[in-house]
Amino acid sequence: MSKSLTANLDRLRRVYKQCGDLEIKEWRYGPDLKHRAASVRFSTLADNDTNYMKSVLQDLSNHTIGPGLEVTPEMIRLFFDAQGVSAESASKESEWAAADGLLLQGRSALLVDGWDQALCFETKRLETRPVSEPETEPVVQGPREGTVEDLQKNVGMIRMRLQTPALKFQFFRAGGHSNTMIGYGYLDGVVDPGMLAEFERRLQTCKGKGDIIDTSFIEELIEDRPLSPFPQFRYTERTDVAAASMLNGKIVLLVEGSGSIMICPGLFFDLLQSSEDYYQRVLVSNFIRWLRFIALFIAISLPSLYISISTFHTELIPTVLLLAIVDSREGIPFGAFVEAVIMVFFFELLKEAGIRLPRAIGSAVSIVGALVIGEAAINAGIASPIMIVVVALTGIASFSLPQYNLSIALRLIQFPLMALASLLGGFGILLGYLFIWLHLTTLTSIGVPYLTPIAPWKAGQFRDTLIRTKLPALIRRPKPPRST
Repeated sequence: MSKSLTANLDRLRRVYKQCGDLEIKEWRYGPDLKHRAASVRFSTLADNDTNYMKSVLQDLSNHTIGPGLEVTPEMIRLFFDAQGVSAESASKESEWAAADGLLLQGRSALLVDGWDQALCFETKRLETRPVSEPETEPVVQGPREGTVEDLQKNVGMIRMRLQTPALKFQFFRAGGHSNTMIGYGYLDGVVDPGMLAEFERRLQTCKGKGDIIDTSFIEELIEDRPLSPFPQFRYTERTDVAAASMLNGKIVLLVEGSGSIMICPGLFFDLLQSSEDYYQRVLVSNFIRWLRFIALFIAISLPSLYISISTFHTELIPTVLLLAIVDSREGIPFGAFVEAVIMVFFFELLKEAGIRLPRAIGSAVSIVGALVIGEAAINAGIASPIMIVVVALTGIASFSLPQYNLSIALRLIQFPLMALASLLGGFGILLGYLFIWLHLTTLTSIGVPYLTPIAPWKAGQFRDTLIRTKLPALIRRPKPPRST
């Protein structure tokens, strides 16, 4: 920075030309008002800084003399060099790169003629939505506190749940045009040091990348297998889930401007768990958890099983049911595989339409559309009633899974399984299951095997996988401090 206020202001106007929300106020102070200064801010990001300037001048001046008429630039420099008391703390920046970054984060800058530093102080006033219940993870019983798009608020809500000095949070900026603030947290002494070191090593690739505006942007930069259909990280908008994950040795990652928290690593059985599993009694929780496992099997296998049995293994169908299926398929111009692909494809379109349309009409369109199109397909002889039932049950099963990214993966796997079933019948389905199992056993997330604790077997963690044991056995009790 230059000691000339004029040169500094010319530089600002040149760099931020055509930025209509840049506000520069020049003013004078001191004896005979001969000293010059200027305050700079973006009116869309920062509040007016008048009150702050008044408080600084009052701290510097003798109140019996008047409102800062004896203040000189040297007094201002000495005041901030000595960390003088004022209403707001200010940082001194001598490089334009740092000052520009603070201005674009909502701070205001004070430039004084004859001083080659800028005083940058906090005046951010961006509005954010209030804390409310997450729409993607509703619960019947339990906390209803969800994340917002403010990184500091999200970290604060997590700290309120884990009030311990072992909770560590570290922050850095991605750089580039977005210069997004990224933070990650963990519980010291609980997280595995090797996993944390590997996570931090991969996170180094995000520094300097720029243009990171959401948590999901980081996923492809640090995941083990970007081409795998299975998600390798878990997302949540609930602070209680983030806190519970850290108690289990996980790492959480947050991004400024995003309400999604990424939990690392995201293992297969973690994706099938819900926060409500721990707010219900143990028998109820296990019943609901097994419902999800059955839904997982239905969502991935039902269309291919129908194709296989109706095409290759009709002897497995009871005679009465077989006659009903044959009667319902009379006049259908397509085979079972083509029929299933057409109906699953249109069902996927309806699901996407229900998500993208405005909420007031999205659910109505998806439900009415499914009924109308299903009935029309049956009357037109394009699909049989049993196929409509199979596709509908498959869709309902995918909706019951708590993680949306896992249900998307299962929707992708449906199609190759249906193709194998149409070519090889039951043997083709078994072959597809074998490929899926081999893929899952070799998949890792931040170096942790994806099927932990089954492959590799870890008996201590199995108590919260297929079944959930009683909470007293799950609650982590901190070790007492060592006596000195």
